[in-house]
Amino acid sequence: MAENVQYTEDSIKSLDWREHIRLRPGMYIGKLGDGSAQDDGIYVLVKEILDNSIDEHMMGYGRTIDIKISEHRVEVRDYGRGIPLGKVIDCVSKINTGGKYDSGAFQKSVGLNGVGTKAVNALSEYFKVQSYRDGETKVAEFEKGVLVNDQAVTKSSDRNGTKIIFSPDGSVFKNYHFIPEYLENQIWNYAFLNAGLTINYNGKKFYSEKGLYDLLQRKVDEESARYPIIHLKGNDIEVAITHSNQYGEEYYSFVNGQFTTQGGTHLAAFREAIVKTVREFYKKDYDASDIRQSVVAAIAVRVQEPVFESQTKTKLGSQTTGPDGPTLRTFVNDFLKVELDNYLHKNPAVADALLKRILQSERERKEISGIKKLANERAKKANLHNKKLRDCRVHYDDAKGDEEKKNNTMLFITEGDSASGSITKSRDVQTQAVFSLRGKPLNCFGMTKKVVYENEEFNLLQHALNIEDGVENLRYRKIVIATDADVDGMHIRLLVMTYFLQFFPDLVKNGHLYILDTPLFRVRNKKETIYCYTDEERQRAIHKLGKTAEITRFKGLGEISPGEFGTFIGEDIRLEPIILNKETKIADLLGFYMGKNTPDRQNFIIDNLKIEKDIVHDDPAKKAEEEDENEAA
Repeated sequence: MAENVQYTEDSIKSLDWREHIRLRPGMYIGKLGDGSAQDDGIYVLVKEILDNSIDEHMMGYGRTIDIKISEHRVEVRDYGRGIPLGKVIDCVSKINTGGKYDSGAFQKSVGLNGVGTKAVNALSEYFKVQSYRDGETKVAEFEKGVLVNDQAVTKSSDRNGTKIIFSPDGSVFKNYHFIPEYLENQIWNYAFLNAGLTINYNGKKFYSEKGLYDLLQRKVDEESARYPIIHLKGNDIEVAITHSNQYGEEYYSFVNGQFTTQGGTHLAAFREAIVKTVREFYKKDYDASDIRQSVVAAIAVRVQEPVFESQTKTKLGSQTTGPDGPTLRTFVNDFLKVELDNYLHKNPAVADALLKRILQSERERKEISGIKKLANERAKKANLHNKKLRDCRVHYDDAKGDEEKKNNTMLFITEGDSASGSITKSRDVQTQAVFSLRGKPLNCFGMTKKVVYENEEFNLLQHALNIEDGVENLRYRKIVIATDADVDGMHIRLLVMTYFLQFFPDLVKNGHLYILDTPLFRVRNKKETIYCYTDEERQRAIHKLGKTAEITRFKGLGEISPGEFGTFIGEDIRLEPIILNKETKIADLLGFYMGKNTPDRQNFIIDNLKIEKDIVHDDPAKKAEEEDENEAA
């Protein structure tokens, strides 16, 4: 029988807005994270503040936004109308308070529920808001959502607008750090979606004249594009489309300026409309996968009162463009049916290039159809879920699962029985899965997708991830390569990365691939144990614990006990994201590091090799210690 717990009036609790947000932050900003993922909470905080400035610009107020972000401090200054001075405190500290409920003041804005800025306030150890309006200014300061400084309205000669300064709370976002590439991508998206807006970020100017055309030009190499970017604009809709030589489908979708990383109704309608329009143009019933294979496209729509599937607005659930408007499916389809069809008729060279890409995809699909069927049968016989994959209980594509848990699902790809055994025993079985490699994978650089089905290891990994028909069905939010920090481990890491970059580049571009960072040293005495990820950390640990402390050098994941491993893959897990910069050309990258240009790589290694010269070893013990240090480095 359950313990007899009294259920009285005292059992009923009422939390104020600040307490509720801090108690359940995931309800408001999604997963917390440490900044290693592009949708971690600290980036959502930046986005929530920027959204308000963007909404001002969309309404015709302010053409410039200034942003300064340092290690633990964010400052955003816009030049819009400024928050009405008498409501400054309410707008940042009272739930369901804001100007966006008045459709006359804000139309087709990102958020309507008045929560975003309050969440930033509550989850910041320091938060300052200052509004400049018609020659006057008002300042209020908070600490973890608590008002600590309410200044009176004073005169000001500054331009109208709002300034927000905040520092994320380190007790909520543990060991957090901003990754510059993620911030720049986030800011570029705002620039692409708001042609004519200037964003100044840490001294760098972000500006776009052609909107989504510029976005696609930034994402696609000129050499790999099969035809010039098709750029189409209409009322409340803008699209850009091209095809490349890479595998997979790559989409960037937006609603009211919000980057919907998980797509939604508008993206589903867009993918469907491309197929329908192309079939009607060529008057042939091409397979949908052949039409969309290697597509790179972007779509932005603006709708009234958008309904998102979560507070972080990463997936659109709306079915209509507004209370009295057509369905999104009809709206998107009708637009492409006219505009894309007209474009192809007016540009026969583009139409010919598109047709060649479709026919190439069709040939490639038919080439591997038989092999694919056999490979799927082999995967079933291999009993994947028992031999190769130790699965978790919550999957990324499980719509019924807990949102926070889905956001934290990850698959560790590891080598050898000992390493996979340690991770399997110490993992969180709810959200963490393990896939065990058998030896070194094949170097698949320059090969066709046929090899994915012919190679048992690749085929089983593809099935484990559920990406055979595209990464939108990916079962895990993060794919983590967990190999030893030695030469063999690094080689395996490169081979796995080559596999994803060669056949599933959109998986990497969408920020799903990571490297597990594990400690190199353990320094301990009878009272304390410190795990060190660098030689500098080891030196600090020795200084703290004393020279008599025991020092252990971990040479492989299998040497780390399951009990210790739980520390490294738990709340304090350190992940290094694989980020592709704009300048990175995948074909060139793989060609240099994985191709047959051995002399070039040798010269690169020689030019970048760090050699410690003129070391005199009088003391054998010191010599051994220095050799250990060199090995660690």
